[in-house]
Amino acid sequence: MIDHIKEHIARVEQFSSSDINEIEAFRIAYLGKKGVLNDFFAAFKSVPNEDKKEFGQVVNQLKNAAQDKVNALKEAIESKAGTKNAYGDLTRPAEPLALGARHPISIVKNQIIDIFSRIGFNVSEGPEIEDDWHNFTALNLPEYHPARDMQDTFFIQTDPDILLRTHTSSVQVRYMESHKPPIRTISPGRVYRNEAISARSHCFFHQVEGLYIDKGVSFADLKQTLQYFTTEMFGKSRIRLRPSYFPFTEPSAEVDVYWGLETETDYKMTKGTGWLEIMGCGMVDPNVLQNCGIDPKEYSGFAFGMGIDRIALLLHQIPDIRMLSENDVRFLSQFKSAL
Repeated sequence: MIDHIKEHIARVEQFSSSDINEIEAFRIAYLGKKGVLNDFFAAFKSVPNEDKKEFGQVVNQLKNAAQDKVNALKEAIESKAGTKNAYGDLTRPAEPLALGARHPISIVKNQIIDIFSRIGFNVSEGPEIEDDWHNFTALNLPEYHPARDMQDTFFIQTDPDILLRTHTSSVQVRYMESHKPPIRTISPGRVYRNEAISARSHCFFHQVEGLYIDKGVSFADLKQTLQYFTTEMFGKSRIRLRPSYFPFTEPSAEVDVYWGLETETDYKMTKGTGWLEIMGCGMVDPNVLQNCGIDPKEYSGFAFGMGIDRIALLLHQIPDIRMLSENDVRFLSQFKSAL
């Protein structure tokens, strides 16, 4: 009898299947109410007393082996099923990924960079926390100069000589200090001014300023460069330059582009004139060149600067400049097509 039980133990250990129905049939055959184990337990009464201990141990060994075998085979099947559920059908198309959108400021900035890169301008960058020399003094704005009042400045309280830059002209100063002419660079970046926040102005905004220094550079070169830019950027070829004043350029001018009067929006944007101011420009003041270590008798140059935010408002008909910094997903998602 004991040998017969051991034969069953060997069969149990050899049994293997990945079919849940076969495993269930195996379980019933050994562990069911009418299974093999039930028969052995019933036969226990007829076993001689001297063999009962060994008989009981072998029967329990068969029971444990059968139970362990059933559990192991079922766990193997469940593990495979779990893996399949986790990864699914790998031949099916993947779930679509939600694409983000470029910010309108980035879109316009990249367009400006691309336009000027075609005519040899590189990109230069500098710190947003600047010192007085690079932000004011080197640009022909010495201390107590009345033109400093044109730019309400955020100063760092712990050091009155340190401030948040009010324009990216400070980057041009740093570039002239570290590079020899010819220089042809644009400086995009964020600037700060202590102004009231409204639909048309903000305490921080974005500028891109350009600088060209070489021998024999004239105002005609400046006008031709700006003519090229406005045609590429806006599709408008008519520009005009109005005399103006900037401490770091002389002569200086405001640049207007003829926007037209085709729609009601055009009338509102241009105040009924058809002309729209887009930037300031001028010939670099000799004092600025000298402050940056460039001989003004040998070299001349021009500079220009424009607000990226203002151009973004124009191109995309955005009614409020605050929308550019509020990070409203409903607003930003409209620019997905502009990637």
